[in-house]
Amino acid sequence: MIEEITATPPRQAEGSTACERDDAASSPFAASSRDRDFDASRRRQLTADVALLLVTLIWGSTFVMVKNAVASFPVFSFLALRFAFAALALLPFVILRSRNARANVPEGKATPLLLRAAAPVLLGVALFAGYAFQTAGLHLTTPAKAGFITGLSVVIVPLFSALILRQPPAHNAWLGVGLAVVGLAFLTLQPGLQVETGDLLVLACAFAFAAHILLTGYFAPRYDPLRLTLGSIITVAILSGAAALIFDRPWDPAALTPSVLFAAAFTGVLATSVAFGLQTSAQRFTTATHTALIFAAEPVFAGLFSFLLIGEVLGLKQVLGCLLILAGMVVAEIKRGG
Repeated sequence: MIEEITATPPRQAEGSTACERDDAASSPFAASSRDRDFDASRRRQLTADVALLLVTLIWGSTFVMVKNAVASFPVFSFLALRFAFAALALLPFVILRSRNARANVPEGKATPLLLRAAAPVLLGVALFAGYAFQTAGLHLTTPAKAGFITGLSVVIVPLFSALILRQPPAHNAWLGVGLAVVGLAFLTLQPGLQVETGDLLVLACAFAFAAHILLTGYFAPRYDPLRLTLGSIITVAILSGAAALIFDRPWDPAALTPSVLFAAAFTGVLATSVAFGLQTSAQRFTTATHTALIFAAEPVFAGLFSFLLIGEVLGLKQVLGCLLILAGMVVAEIKRGG
């Protein structure tokens, strides 16, 4: 788990004159303190970026496993199992953390229960909507188009950040987003780009995933990341279970094979509780736009692991797309660190 590094500059003595404060601010010691603060902040940002890149790698590595599992098992039932396993894996850590934190909360300072419950529910609803729209859209469009349209969340996030949150991304971030979108097009799109009903459903999925990134960026600095993650995971598990009762009937118990159970447990622990816990923690120290840009590398890792696990080979156009996505991430990071 990422731990926040804090550095508080020394306070000036009361009654000091403006001239003395100016001299102190311009002294080598003050400059050194500012440099240390900047270095600490930069280290936190880099740690957050590495954590988010690890999350992207984890998600990309599980594509083949999930694809094989849902080929013989209903999707919403699989999601319910996956997120239930994730909640069970995370629950002991949240209980232990809560016991330690309760002793350190001053009387009257605890956040009201309603506010603490609303944040993870909103995150869970956005995340479930993303999975639901993506699942419905995949039945009515091609996987390649679905992959590209889902990746458009890398554009939606900075647009919403600027229009709704009044947090316009830097010029280098827009350049990185542009490179990533072109890379996604090279990586996923094929000839015949007419708009179909499935494309619109997957576009709704992209908006839902973008909302999840933005909401995480807003709530993560304000709430405990483990509780926030557990609450959102439980919300998705409940909604997936309800959807399974509606859409996955009739259900064949024989389809629940050991391989499906292993896939649900593996993705539940690693690609859900660990991955979303890392995302929630990391987004305390980086922007939503930067998070979306890193997540654009998910199809890159999916292609890499597809090659390693099942021998699927990318063509020249797909390789160029991967390079453009990575170039977009590098452009944003170089300028950001300058």
